[in-house]
Amino acid sequence: MRLSALTTNLPGLIGIAGDPDVEISQLITDSRQRDPLAGGLFFCVSGAHFDAHKFAPQVVKRGAAALVVERVLPDLAVPQVQVDNMRSTMSYIAAAFYGHPSKRMKLAGVTGTKGKTTSTYLLKAIMEAAGYKSGLIGTTGNLIGETMISSGLTTPDPVDLHKALRQMVDEGVTFCAMEISAHAVDMHRLDGLMFDGVAFTNISQDHLDYFGDMETYWRTKKRVFDGRYARRASFNADDEYARGMMEGITIPYTTYGIREDCDLNARNIEITENGVTFELTRHGEPGQTISLKLTGMFNVYNSMTAVSLALTLGVPMDAIAKGLESVRAVPGRVEVLDTRTPYKVILDYSHAPAALESILCVVREFARKRVIVVFGCGGDRDREKRPIMGEIAGRLADYSILTSDNPRNEDPD
Repeated sequence: MRLSALTTNLPGLIGIAGDPDVEISQLITDSRQRDPLAGGLFFCVSGAHFDAHKFAPQVVKRGAAALVVERVLPDLAVPQVQVDNMRSTMSYIAAAFYGHPSKRMKLAGVTGTKGKTTSTYLLKAIMEAAGYKSGLIGTTGNLIGETMISSGLTTPDPVDLHKALRQMVDEGVTFCAMEISAHAVDMHRLDGLMFDGVAFTNISQDHLDYFGDMETYWRTKKRVFDGRYARRASFNADDEYARGMMEGITIPYTTYGIREDCDLNARNIEITENGVTFELTRHGEPGQTISLKLTGMFNVYNSMTAVSLALTLGVPMDAIAKGLESVRAVPGRVEVLDTRTPYKVILDYSHAPAALESILCVVREFARKRVIVVFGCGGDRDREKRPIMGEIAGRLADYSILTSDNPRNEDPD
């Protein structure tokens, strides 16, 4: 594809120095890439700890055909696309390079601190019950049907994201559910995408190492509802941040909850060790009984997140119930492992205080004897949440085992 085709109507374009019709055969985001770089377009991303403009000479020497820069590098004799926002540009160019795959499927997103993964798995199951071949992009990896494609980020970087969407389109996927992280919004990974619907689950403390304070964190998530990224929205009205998230938005939205009177409510909830049963009600319509194989009150909320989006997409209630009831487990989410032991072993990716408290409260409801928790906190990440998580474990578990998780550059001690 020619460079000129990739940069047509490119937002934030300052200018192109050199031949705009050079042929581009690949997109490069890492100068350390081992594969040949011939025909590559290299993005000179400037981060907090590095500036990829410094690596441009070696990338050109290895065969890169052109550069995307925020400042022109006069000593390099290859075409250079100068832009005012590198991360946003990467999203638009990646979309164009892979043929705008998101426009060839229905796309729904879930944002919030907790519940994104389970909600997207439930939504994927609903859409499959409604006849859509479905994909998923999120924390546990990317799925095309039941085929897993590994991914290192909740919301992948733009090149990997559009590459995955392209692969989905090529394999006949007509719907994709995506987790939307606050990092993805802040780093412009969603630029150029338009979701048919986005749901908000909740806000609790997380990622303050990056965002600094809760105000910045939740307002970053709110940006996904400003009309640039979503046609419709749904909100968990029971969350204390919901009112602020809904304030001032201009796209149509619905609400769901248990305590508040909403467009969509869960009533007559019965929670057992083996699952949850509840009645799903909509204004003016008979209730629908849902029997989940997942347990915990938070999975009632996760179900309603998925239902709110499915209704936005026009899915009938019988397919919604069938899809929800088909899900037996979600990887790393209150996942009961088959250990064949006289005690239960449950895996849950609880990396924030509220999530750890939720899972321990659920386990406390069913545990006949001791509750032992093994947990840790990642290095080089939010330190403020560590004593909070320690207090929660000490209060709700009988015995706590602290592990280093991924220490990164920190001393585990």
